[in-house]
Amino acid sequence: MKIGNVSIGGLAALAPMAGVADRAFRELCMRFGASYVVSEMVSARSISFSNDKTINLLRISRSEHPCAIQIFGDDPDIMANAATFALKYKPDIIDINFGCPAPKVNKSGGGAILMKSPDLCGRIVAAVKRVVDIPVTVKIRKGWGSATVNAPLVAKICENAGADAIIIHGRTREQMFRPGVDLDIIAKVKKSVGIPVIGNGDITCGQDAYNMLNRTGCDMVMVGRAALGNPWVFAEINHFLDPGNHPYTPPSIEEKLRVMRSHVGSICNNEGEILGIMRARRHIISYIRGIPFAAAFRDKASRVACLRDVEALADEILRACRNDAIC
Repeated sequence: MKIGNVSIGGLAALAPMAGVADRAFRELCMRFGASYVVSEMVSARSISFSNDKTINLLRISRSEHPCAIQIFGDDPDIMANAATFALKYKPDIIDINFGCPAPKVNKSGGGAILMKSPDLCGRIVAAVKRVVDIPVTVKIRKGWGSATVNAPLVAKICENAGADAIIIHGRTREQMFRPGVDLDIIAKVKKSVGIPVIGNGDITCGQDAYNMLNRTGCDMVMVGRAALGNPWVFAEINHFLDPGNHPYTPPSIEEKLRVMRSHVGSICNNEGEILGIMRARRHIISYIRGIPFAAAFRDKASRVACLRDVEALADEILRACRNDAIC
């Protein structure tokens, strides 16, 4: 499909997860079959201060295109200025977050709380669209709560304001990440607009992706938490949807640990070893989840302090598996 003038060569995208979807992880997911990635969300107000932490979130490498930079905020002019600044980092798309459920973000006026103000959503999209020459997309939720399910309305307002695609997470903000995603609301959003719609929520495998595409008519799916520690999920989805062109073999324990080491190394290369290891702990724990003896190694994974600790942990896990003849 195409988002504006940007061609997307597949059906599975990586969601913009805060603290997870950094450059190293986006590159890795692209390598394993993600056809589109979105940055961690960036505060529009923070962009105006140009601090190093914010600027680092905007950086995109050559190997992760097509890639969107996602911004959040509630002031149309500040959002427009942030989008203009973000163009320096060569994103293919600007994505606007109207869906984040985090209380800290909502209290600042950004994210899913904007689902309560559809007209303001439209003004923000229009303001950003006026100042950028690349496509603009919007990520929304089902609504704020069960009494305010308004995703089709917000999607239509955003389309009329110039949005080039809608990403819809099929839960309200009050639901956060439970219960299961509502496929019917995604289908309703798809019917309400004439631009591409990307469905998001509970995509953990190829079957989930097929079900969402088939039942909602959406143009693409977006994978979030299921990719953490499992970038192979994109290869699995691609294989399920098109096995003739996308061979797939589930990763062995050795493969998981090899990719874990490489991933942690990339994070440290981007962030420096001290900060990089702190950010990597969450990924390490996710990589070893489901591996035999994982519970015994989880505490060690949460306390690694340097790259040598990561190497030692991986070697220890491999030895334990080999001794038990399960590698």
